[in-house]
Amino acid sequence: MSTLPNCPKCNSEYTYEDGNLLICPECAHEWTPGSQAEHDEDARVIKDANGNVLADGDSVTVIKDLKVKGSSSVLKVGTKVKNIRLVDGDHDIDCKIEGFGAMKLKSEFVKKS
Repeated sequence: MSTLPNCPKCNSEYTYEDGNLLICPECAHEWTPGSQAEHDEDARVIKDANGNVLADGDSVTVIKDLKVKGSSSVLKVGTKVKNIRLVDGDHDIDCKIEGFGAMKLKSEFVKKS
């Protein structure tokens, strides 16, 4: 019988080898044996507007004028935000901006600086 592991995404037992990859025919997930980084559901990749991967502690720049909800002020293009924190949810960046305070931003409106 086969000694291949079940699929880490859908737990299917019908996995097969293709070169150095393991492939699940049911969900089309591909992985290398022994790689735990791809198995982690918690390992999210958040990218900025240019496709650069963001991490906690990065500095970003706002690329579009953003209206601040509950206020008449606007967050201008070019505003620099230091020491971001990545969080779950629709607004995936948590930060403090000088003159505005604590805010949540969407990663699609910033670029890594």
